[in-house]
Amino acid sequence: MKIGILSRNPGLYSTSRLVEAAEQRGHSVRVIDILKCYMDITSSKPGIIYKDEKLEGFDAVIPRIGASVTSYGTAVIRQFEMMGVYCLTESIPLGRSRDKLRALQLLSRKGLGLPVTGFAHDVGNTRRLIKLVGGAPLVLKLLEGTQGRGVVLAETIKAAESVIDAFQELGANFLVQEFIKEAGGSDIRAFVIGRRVYAAMQRTAAEGEFRSNLHRGGSAELIKLTPAERATAVKAAQTMGLKVAGVDMLRSSRGPLIMEVNSSPGLGGIEEATGKDVAGKIIEFLEEAVAEHKPRSRRTKG
Repeated sequence: MKIGILSRNPGLYSTSRLVEAAEQRGHSVRVIDILKCYMDITSSKPGIIYKDEKLEGFDAVIPRIGASVTSYGTAVIRQFEMMGVYCLTESIPLGRSRDKLRALQLLSRKGLGLPVTGFAHDVGNTRRLIKLVGGAPLVLKLLEGTQGRGVVLAETIKAAESVIDAFQELGANFLVQEFIKEAGGSDIRAFVIGRRVYAAMQRTAAEGEFRSNLHRGGSAELIKLTPAERATAVKAAQTMGLKVAGVDMLRSSRGPLIMEVNSSPGLGGIEEATGKDVAGKIIEFLEEAVAEHKPRSRRTKG
């Protein structure tokens, strides 16, 4: 196959591992910087031009789109879809997962476990929003934040009021969530490929930190998931429409609670913690998906 990996940095671990895994299985791979693409949008023959070259002949693309370029990245993916190229992460699921509020609403509608969450544009009485999530301590999250940025733990009502006032003054959109004390500063990343969890790790926050993100100094180790956690992770990915996803969950007294469904989950931490060839499994899944996609595409054209 001819595979395109949509990534702005070929040196990133996840990108380089996907290139390595694809080439080991005999595929031709090209890393494409989405911001250097421009699009020919026509009804007869849509196309993508990259560095003055028209991109043609791709069987599949693997989007690795950073949060800061979601809008343009989604447009590029959509253009590949119009060209009949199989996209491992499609444009609509990517958009769903990146909109944190929309994602939580969709997960809630499917009955999946979530921390109690509040959202408001104009909070006339900040204490009502705080009361909604069970009071302090509580967690405040900017809707645009990634990798633990824009996430604040407010340990008192006064602290929560101060942060909420600051966010409102800046015109920022944010969520207020209950703090799950029994999680003990740890969360679970379940790596879903297709219809099953292929690998899972527990991430634990560094001392003095409540965010367990590896980018924040957290540590990771192999963990065995319960049947409920596996089912929750798979259903969450399917709810978003994602074929590959990193589902972040907390263990609580009322079962697994979903924090986020990541459409471009990093491979470094999960491969190191579990010893599994996650990149290879993604390429294996892609091979099967493209083989199924091609006959369907021919039937559609006919």
